Amino acid sequence: MSFYIHPTAVVDPDCQIGEETRIWHFTHVMSHCVIGAHCVLGQNVFVAEGVRLGDNVKVQNNVSLYTGVECEDDVFLGPSMVFTNVVNPRSFINRKSEYQKTLVRKGATIGANATIVCGCEIGRYAFVGAGAVITKDVPDYALMTGNPARQTGWMSEAGARVTPDEQGLAVCPLTGDTYQLQDGVMKKR
Repeated sequence: MSFYIHPTAVVDPDCQIGEETRIWHFTHVMSHCVIGAHCVLGQNVFVAEGVRLGDNVKVQNNVSLYTGVECEDDVFLGPSMVFTNVVNPRSFINRKSEYQKTLVRKGATIGANATIVCGCEIGRYAFVGAGAVITKDVPDYALMTGNPARQTGWMSEAGARVTPDEQGLAVCPLTGDTYQLQDGVMKKR
C-alpha cells in the first residue's frame, strides 16, 4: 500500500485512496469515496459515501464530510468545522433525495468551528474565518467572517490579507505576488 491507514480507522470497500495519504485514529471512510494523493485525514473524521477530495487536502480532527461535499486540490478544513447536506432536516422525514452539493475550490481554507450550509460554493483561495457561518457562495480570494458570514477583505494564495489600492492593485506581503480587483472580482496577475 502506498498510503497509511491507522489500525483504529475504518475504510469501507470500493474507495480510491491516493499515494502517501494518511488516515488517522478513529476515522471512518465510507464506500465510493475518492481521496486524492498526499491528503491527511485527522482523528475522528467521517467521510460519507461519494465524497471527493482532491490532492493535498488537509482535514483536521473532528470533521464530518457528508454526501455532496467535494473539495478540490490544496483545501484546508480546520478542526471541528461542519458541512451540512440538507437545508431543512427533520429526523422523521427522509430527505436523501434533497442532498445538495457543496464545492470547495482549489486552495480554500475553512477555519476551526466554521459551518458551511449546503449548496454553497467556496471560491478559489478563499479564507473562511474560525466560527464563520457560510450561507451563500464565496468569491475567489474572499475573507469571510461572522455569523452569518460577510466578506471583510481579501486574501492572497499564501494566506496573507491583501488590500487593493485605488486602482484595484494589491500585493501579497509574504510573496510579492500581485492581484487585481476589478468589478468585484479578485484575480492573481
